Amino acid sequence: MANSLLTPSMITREALRLFKNSNLFLRNIDTQYDDSFAKNGGKIGDTLRIRLPNDYTVRSGRVAVPQDTNERQVPLTVATQKGVDMGFNSAELALSIDDFSDRFILPAVNALAGGVAVDVMNSVESFSNLTFQGMASDGSGTIAIPTSSTWLDAGARLDMTGTPRMNAKGRRQTVLDPRTQARTVDSLKGLFNNTQKVGEQYKSGQMGIDTLGFDWGMDQTVIKHTNGTYTAGAVNGASQTGSALTVTGITGTFKKGDVITIAGVFGTNPVTKQSTGELRQFVITADVAAAATSLPIYPAIVPGNLAYGTVTASPANGALITLVGGAGVTFRKNFAMDPMAITMATADLPLPRNMDMAHRETYDGISMRFLRGFDITNDVFISRLDILYGYAAPRPEWGIGIADVL
Repeated sequence: MANSLLTPSMITREALRLFKNSNLFLRNIDTQYDDSFAKNGGKIGDTLRIRLPNDYTVRSGRVAVPQDTNERQVPLTVATQKGVDMGFNSAELALSIDDFSDRFILPAVNALAGGVAVDVMNSVESFSNLTFQGMASDGSGTIAIPTSSTWLDAGARLDMTGTPRMNAKGRRQTVLDPRTQARTVDSLKGLFNNTQKVGEQYKSGQMGIDTLGFDWGMDQTVIKHTNGTYTAGAVNGASQTGSALTVTGITGTFKKGDVITIAGVFGTNPVTKQSTGELRQFVITADVAAAATSLPIYPAIVPGNLAYGTVTASPANGALITLVGGAGVTFRKNFAMDPMAITMATADLPLPRNMDMAHRETYDGISMRFLRGFDITNDVFISRLDILYGYAAPRPEWGIGIADVL
């Protein structure tokens, strides 16, 4: 029996299915589709607002103390368009969907998903926690290959920032560089009592699910971070609050994604409002030049038992600043996170008229467009898959980097 011609809807649905499932990182973050764009097509530069959970303090006693609700939002700009272009003729549309997918859609979508993942992976530089084997209490020390204690410490640090252990999107997820995965499987091979899990890891060479509090996965797009050259600096002025820290002219530089601690500044648990007993880590949110006197940081310094409080007290004047991991060090920035730590949103791209094929489809929070037109000059059909998206890390404290040596 002859095959029926493939339709644009069949092609687009298969491309979307493969896109969502071909990249572990994209499969395990929050993906949203904004249907407000559906009628008029995607508008480059439109900004969405992601609401964050509200926070309150607990009253003691009978008398009510009403609190204002200060709802916070994170902007997410849907402004990035990526696509893959390919060519096939009408005869090839007579293939079965499986054959057509293997020959054309799968390689195209793998390339597209990888390109998007590399882009969205930059969100990891917003994570405000970092740990590594051999790290001292202030963040100093020499980075070494992660062990079981490293991964357990990562889970504990997420606990102390109120990160859920599981929500509607699933369990906490680790994403490992290929080399780190190989090292981790080897270093943890003798520590589990579950024979089935050890056997699965031995056969696959991969970490399994539900181990040490995480679901595990490998992704080739894990970034390698290089710390700035910072070696010395201190707080300039007591009682500071907010997202900009005034400092003495620093020696060296900071890079976006560097993580620091401040002497004497301890974190607070967002649920209990009590001290965690450990120095709060802050991420540098933009590159900082040598001799700078202000550091952009996250989270903001909010001292005391307050809603959205982050630290027990403001830093003292002259408090020393430590760069976690050391100056100029390059490392594999593996990470663990709650799926809601990173959000990617997509919007509809317009469907032009007078095309040979044109279709748009949404699936599991992703919108994708497929077009095919005829180039009369060169006598070829040109096809393209496109996605319009934006991304943000609305909850950077719900993710943690786990450093590994190169």
